[in-house]
Amino acid sequence: MFRCGIAYPRCRWIIPLLLLFAIIFDLIAICAQSGWVEDENAKSHYASMWKQCRGRNDNWQCWSLQDNSWAQAVAALMIIGLILLIIAFILAIVAMCNINTGLMIGVLNLVCLTVFAVILQVIALIIYPVKFNELIFEGTYYYTWAYGFAWGATIICIGCAIIFCCLPNYEDELSGAAKVKYIYSSQ
Repeated sequence: MFRCGIAYPRCRWIIPLLLLFAIIFDLIAICAQSGWVEDENAKSHYASMWKQCRGRNDNWQCWSLQDNSWAQAVAALMIIGLILLIIAFILAIVAMCNINTGLMIGVLNLVCLTVFAVILQVIALIIYPVKFNELIFEGTYYYTWAYGFAWGATIICIGCAIIFCCLPNYEDELSGAAKVKYIYSSQ
């Protein structure tokens, strides 16, 4: 792939693949029943985006976090961000399949969607720990794997937005219309 430069027609499918990974990471974070927050010592308290539970062994008592307006806002922002990523994924596949017909219009839409999804998810991922720490006063808590997946999806989206901004510079290479550049000429 990198022997004589980048093979752009093959590399163009990396972008929808990255968006697919971001969608999967978001789904894992949103659907996780535990794993956003755990207490440090006794593992007697955990929370997800949707609920929190206290107890030990098989005796758990759970409450919905969705009674709080901040938890509703976090859920709404994460779900809207996921929907925007799904739309961006579909548009990326269409833009990469129809490379000769209006790549610029499709790419500019993708940049807007991914940047907007990043903004929404960063806001949600900042609101959650601030408000959860205000809700719980005792002990030390760790933000764990599902919260990490949410940040992973956001970071992948930032990378996709940067790649989408760079794509219009390489439209000829992606479509195969670029002239071959030789390192050595016989003249």
